[in-house]
Amino acid sequence: MSDQMPHESLKAKVIDLSSSEVSVEKDVFGDQVAILKSTAELIPFMTHLKSKGMDLLLDVAGVDYPGKEKRFEVVYHLFSTQHLNRIRVKLALAMGEKAPTLVPLWKGANWFEREAYDMVGIEFDGHPFLERILTHHEFVGHPLRKDYPADRQQHCSEVAPIHFARPLDPKKNLSTLNIGPSHPATHGTLRIMCALDGERVDQAHVELGFLHRCFEKMAETHPYNQVIPYTDRLNYCSAPINNIGYCRTVEKMLGVEVPDKAKAIRVILAELSRIIDHFVCIGAGAVDLGALTGFFHLFTYREKVYTLFEKLCGARLTVSLTRIGGMAQEPPVGWFKDVLDVCNEIDVGIKELDQLVTGNKIFMQRTQGVGTISPSDAIAWGYTGPLLRATGVSLDLRKVQPYDIYDQLDFDVPVGTTGDLYDRYLVRVEEMRQSLKMIRQVCQNVPEGDYTLRDRSIVLPEKKDVYGNIEGLMNHFMLVIKGLRPPAGDTYCATEAANGELGFYLVSDGSGQPYRLKVRPPCFAIYQSFTEQVEGGLIADVIAVLGSMNVIAGELDR
Repeated sequence: MSDQMPHESLKAKVIDLSSSEVSVEKDVFGDQVAILKSTAELIPFMTHLKSKGMDLLLDVAGVDYPGKEKRFEVVYHLFSTQHLNRIRVKLALAMGEKAPTLVPLWKGANWFEREAYDMVGIEFDGHPFLERILTHHEFVGHPLRKDYPADRQQHCSEVAPIHFARPLDPKKNLSTLNIGPSHPATHGTLRIMCALDGERVDQAHVELGFLHRCFEKMAETHPYNQVIPYTDRLNYCSAPINNIGYCRTVEKMLGVEVPDKAKAIRVILAELSRIIDHFVCIGAGAVDLGALTGFFHLFTYREKVYTLFEKLCGARLTVSLTRIGGMAQEPPVGWFKDVLDVCNEIDVGIKELDQLVTGNKIFMQRTQGVGTISPSDAIAWGYTGPLLRATGVSLDLRKVQPYDIYDQLDFDVPVGTTGDLYDRYLVRVEEMRQSLKMIRQVCQNVPEGDYTLRDRSIVLPEKKDVYGNIEGLMNHFMLVIKGLRPPAGDTYCATEAANGELGFYLVSDGSGQPYRLKVRPPCFAIYQSFTEQVEGGLIADVIAVLGSMNVIAGELDR
């Protein structure tokens, strides 16, 4: 494993992405956008973009516009790992019209398109397995269409039998096995179906949709500020990062920049969250392999971080402490010193983890050479975060597209060489050390100033003003009743979460609540490569690979 040092070449290069048929424009939010006129333009233009280095398909979003002649819009989000450019491609479809599948260009398009089909009802011509992915097999309708009631529930009466995406080979004497959702390693939320040839997995298939909070549907029915608590429950192992990612998206749309002190607090919270998220991944993954001591050891330090969160906002797991415009409140006296003290304790814990696990022969035998993936395959599937960096690709948004105050911090980006389970572990351990390094830099140099904007159209006034003068009372009343109202339009904003790129695609119609809020969770793209990762391997490796991916089922929720 090696470290990527800060380098000037990490700045985005200006690449002309327009083709002879399709032009690329910048919208009012500075995003590069291409609007296609017909489905016939999609494959040629996407092929053109890929040839220009736009090699990472991040997401495919479906949006419903019932009043338009072309009711649906498919929105593709692409990124270049070479040139660090982003582009959003839009394709409008009439009812009954199909979009060509992009699976031949990007393997990761498979689940993204299935999600758009399931949630919005958009069909993709040529897709190899266009079936529902998040709702159950008895579900009727498409929940993210505007005419689908937010309070309508559909219960599943019967479990679907074991099934696979491809027919099983009749020449092989295969036995089928159902793993989860009740299996301890699937945490009650995932179902893995395997066809076994002895102890080897001949074919695997996964079923999602065992955990639903309806995040995207609820976001459409709530004011912008009231969406923040829902973001906590996406990746609940590192809740503050979700808060930050969503608030940054709305702030981008509002065209505001939060005070430096708020940025500093956000960085501290994000890096603490990254550490405890890696604790969960490593600890729970070790339990799945039979090592219980490491789990208890790491969760001791996780609880210490939760105590820091509790001092800051009163909550531990789901915190809701970030606000659009800054933070919810000023940290208590002595909080930054408490953070430094906990960092010193975590430092000791990581060293002990190193002694317990890194050189453990059983752990090494279970992880080395298992789940190996090449950089090109990882990119084709849509990998980001530690799993992509474990393959040797040094892509970290905190470094290549820095936000908040990351550009002022000294830190390295650890990378692996093989992408196997052992490299994924090593990358996460080193990332925790780098997070501690960043936290210490920020805590020792906290900027002066306010912890939030004082824009009366965005941030609620303090209680003393609400109760003390008529202007404060009216400002509070108007913001609660009218709500935030970003300008009409759409934008995408990405944050480096613990498991990779956490993106929010926000569509505003100028009202007080999002018209559409699409989340691009890191786990969804990574998990869709799971079947390819385990097929041909041992049944015991299924559990090991699953643990290394750190799939948080709350992120799979829509």
